[in-house]
Amino acid sequence: MSTAFTAPEFLRAVGPFGFTRQVERLALHLGFTDVTNIDGANDQGGDILATREGRLWVFQAKWKAGAAVPPSAVDEVLEAKAHYGADHAVVVTNSRFGPTTRKRRDSLAAVGMRVELWSGQELADLYADDQFTMDRLPARSLRPYQYQALQGILGDLDSADRALLVLATGLGKTVVGGEAIDHHLRDNPQDKVLVVAPAKDLVDQLERALWHHLPKTVRTQLLTGDHRPDDLRGVTCATIASALAYARAGYRPALVMVDEAHHVAEDGQLAELLDVLHASRQFGVTATPWRGDRFDIRKRFGEPSFTLGIEDGMKLGYLSEVRYRLYADNVDWDFVRGASDHSYSIKDLNARLFLPERDEAVREQLKEVWARTQQPRAVVFCRTIEHSERLAALLAEVPQWRGALAVHAGLNKRERQARLMAFRSGKTPILTAVDILNEGVDVPDVNILCFARVTHSRRIFVQQLGRGLRLRPGKSHVEVLDFVSDIRRVAAILNIRQQIAADEVETLRLAERGTTFEFSDQRAESLMREWIKDAASLETSLEESRLQFPDPAAFGG
Repeated sequence: MSTAFTAPEFLRAVGPFGFTRQVERLALHLGFTDVTNIDGANDQGGDILATREGRLWVFQAKWKAGAAVPPSAVDEVLEAKAHYGADHAVVVTNSRFGPTTRKRRDSLAAVGMRVELWSGQELADLYADDQFTMDRLPARSLRPYQYQALQGILGDLDSADRALLVLATGLGKTVVGGEAIDHHLRDNPQDKVLVVAPAKDLVDQLERALWHHLPKTVRTQLLTGDHRPDDLRGVTCATIASALAYARAGYRPALVMVDEAHHVAEDGQLAELLDVLHASRQFGVTATPWRGDRFDIRKRFGEPSFTLGIEDGMKLGYLSEVRYRLYADNVDWDFVRGASDHSYSIKDLNARLFLPERDEAVREQLKEVWARTQQPRAVVFCRTIEHSERLAALLAEVPQWRGALAVHAGLNKRERQARLMAFRSGKTPILTAVDILNEGVDVPDVNILCFARVTHSRRIFVQQLGRGLRLRPGKSHVEVLDFVSDIRRVAAILNIRQQIAADEVETLRLAERGTTFEFSDQRAESLMREWIKDAASLETSLEESRLQFPDPAAFGG
């Protein structure tokens, strides 16, 4: 049985959704760029948009269990061509086209309306012809630290069958993971590989990302509640629950990659999955190894094979410049004057020290930053779903932000995807978000981040900050507005700033690049610097931890 991802039996087994994804992959191997899957409600008859030699193509994917594609498909893809302003239109199927469909194509061609028909046999022929289809997508050169990380993972897998990669968001942990999988399959081409992630959206993204690291002879498939393939040869990208069900039934991959590995706990589904697959080689990748329950993920994967955090990524110039401004203007100075007489817990301190910041104040500060930023694109992190919806409505009252939208778990998947697509395309200038952008969502065009919510988690904070750190052409820096309401957040920023400035050579380099962390109120900075003598320990302290304070009179309060 063929392992080609265009093999008729495979395309029939993956169903309509899976077929469209395999057409995506084939388009990449045919040299198309900007390949975008637009399949879904209101797709106007198009399923895939792609560019080749500067011209836009629209594809309609017609999956059939065996029947021929009807003539109506030709008219539908012509409607899509007009809607998207495409130069070429293609109907592509895993099955065949009957004579009436070909006749409809020919009659339209006679009046200058050209539509191409690609049958299942033609897909197989294109795949097999090296003149048309690249064996591998163009290689992406590894950065020096990515090469070191890859060598670390491979070495630990060889010696201990376990490995752990810790790379800050934007530094390419999926790139390194994909290369590790490719290395394994070069030596063991018949092995099955499992890539597991905590959410379906992440699984979808991982499969697409891995295409850039694998030859066309290695096929990929999804394993989720919506997709349950019988044949798991090649690389399977799965949610935790679905992978566990198959593992209980006897599925035994040779290699397991765990994305967002900080989700592993002492028990639970992911822990059980790794226990069932204990004989497999396993490696985890994460940007944030910390867990709220203090479980140490090194118990699962061993000591990190390689680590590069946000601070070092900035030093090396692989993450965007940051101009970080903490708005502690809402410090209650009356409370500060009496603080030295008490021993407050962090919970009490946060409740008493920081006065609530009005959303209108957030909007006004955001307007100032927006005005001085070239091609501004912003994400505002909020406290709750209700807060994100309320703030999106408030921002939409500003003329240049009329398209502001909220993105959160309360929306269905289709609506979330539509809003994210609108943001990427520029139709939506600002997103207000609640956690949904923390993991796995690539929004590289963001150059303004605003924290209008409370988070006590270093992991969540680092994930959210990472949304704006990715580099892109024309992006000079990311502006960060943090309306701080937790003293541990201040500690985290002071800690990052101290680590970045630890090396004088790097400090000079950063000064030229413009990375800064500053307070909007110098009195607040002086106070915080004095109070927070040990930022590294305070930022991970518990709510009940108690603090002692010096006399604040010296700070002008």
